[in-house]
This record gives sequence, structure tokens and C-alpha cells, in this order.
Amino acid sequence: MPSLEKHMEISRKRTGKTYRGVHEWMNQPGFRENRHDITRVLEIAEMFTAQYGKEAAQEYVQHLADDMKSMFGSIARQTNAAIHEKLIYFGAEKE
Repeated sequence: MPSLEKHMEISRKRTGKTYRGVHEWMNQPGFRENRHDITRVLEIAEMFTAQYGKEAAQEYVQHLADDMKSMFGSIARQTNAAIHEKLIYFGAEKE
């Protein structure tokens, strides 16, 4: 998943602001899993909207999306590599 610095860089490119507080809150040790719970997205987005405005809530949602892209992208690359390896084994593909 993207580092704190990467999340802030992405936010800065998108909005002109780093939204450091949003990203630090998301990745606070001991709370990370709970704060990345997709079933709470509306609740947490409303909290950020009330405290910091709509753009902060959008950056919270984008943080989740960036984490998912990173995580699932990694899984997809590993899966594709494993499939390629097995196809080579069965002679269906060349190295």
C-alpha cells in the first residue's frame, strides 16, 4: 500500500493540499484495520465532511481506493506470474 508520503503526494497533485491529517488518521497504528473498513465509508466520510469539509472526505475515499488498487494490483501480478509459471510447466507457454 502507498506510504504516508505517497498518499500525501497524490493528494497534493489532486487538490493542492497534502491532507496529512486524514492520511495519518487512516494509518494510525492499532486503528488501521477499523479505519479501512469499507462498510464504514459513509460514516467516516460524514465525519471528515463535518470536521474538514467535503474535499477532505473525498481524500479519505481516495485513500481507500489507492490502497485497494495497490493491494489488488499486487495480488493480480502474483496471480498472473503463477499462471504463467504453470502454463510453462504444461508446455502451453514458453519462458
